[in-house]
Amino acid sequence: MTASLDPQAQKVLDLGRQAGEPPFEAGTPERARRAYLDCLPSLQGEREAVASVRERSIAGPGGPLMLRIYRGQGAPALGASALLYLHGGGWVIGNLDSHDEICRWFATLAACVVVSPDYRLAPEHKFPAAVEDCGAALSYIQGAADDLGIDARRIAVAGDSAGGNLAAVLALLARDDWHKLTAQLLFYPNTDAAQTADSYRRFGEGFGLTASTMAWFRDHYIRSAADIDDWRVSPLKAESLAGAAPAFIAIAGHDILAGEGEAYAQRLGADGVPVAIKRWPGQIHGFVSMGRHGPASRQAVEAAVAAWRKFDSAF
Repeated sequence: MTASLDPQAQKVLDLGRQAGEPPFEAGTPERARRAYLDCLPSLQGEREAVASVRERSIAGPGGPLMLRIYRGQGAPALGASALLYLHGGGWVIGNLDSHDEICRWFATLAACVVVSPDYRLAPEHKFPAAVEDCGAALSYIQGAADDLGIDARRIAVAGDSAGGNLAAVLALLARDDWHKLTAQLLFYPNTDAAQTADSYRRFGEGFGLTASTMAWFRDHYIRSAADIDDWRVSPLKAESLAGAAPAFIAIAGHDILAGEGEAYAQRLGADGVPVAIKRWPGQIHGFVSMGRHGPASRQAVEAAVAAWRKFDSAF
């Protein structure tokens, strides 16, 4: 039996209906980006204070890549843990400002350094541009550990939705190409671009993110249908997940991505990867970015930090 909607989720859905905005797929990516940013003040709460916020441009695979760097209150000047946070938005929308609230929560709650890259977006930059940019950001963090005041052996990766997809992909790539990560913290991640999970049928309409919008995002991101089976687009399709960093996965019960999040957690566990899964049965997709309307948003980040601490004994 499906749980009833959380009041926070119901309030957000009501606001969306009252606004009467057309779905993203009814317009251009540029219009979707503007609409997304315009709605954030009605969803997100006040920005939490951190010790410092700065931006830095590094050389990326496609040109300059902007990073926003947060140092949390209480983070040590040297040897701090670090988190690479990858914003969601279907690989098409979102930027450094859209997930500023979540990055600040992580920096404060974990007393760590958070780095968030302004990776290239589709359709102007299709797969694998976003993966390459996020990989470049991770390589930079590890190479600049002394300058950032972090311990290169204590880096985790996190993200929500499409950002959770990118974080999961980096956690698999890191098995071979980078130092091992301490954790992957995934909020309602996209793990299977085939979009055939039963949750697409159950929650495809009326719960915020729709099946048609998700298909629109995917089709802007991939170069052709062949990319759907590439594990760097669909990490659930990887031959093996063994050796990936320990995972925390947050699931929203009324979310078209719930099924593939659950499936990814099961695959990780079957392949010997430690997994902590936390379910919010009454929540909808994107609830971690809805801090103005209830405590569940921050509580999800608190749960992710708690899991990260358990995974990283040096915390």
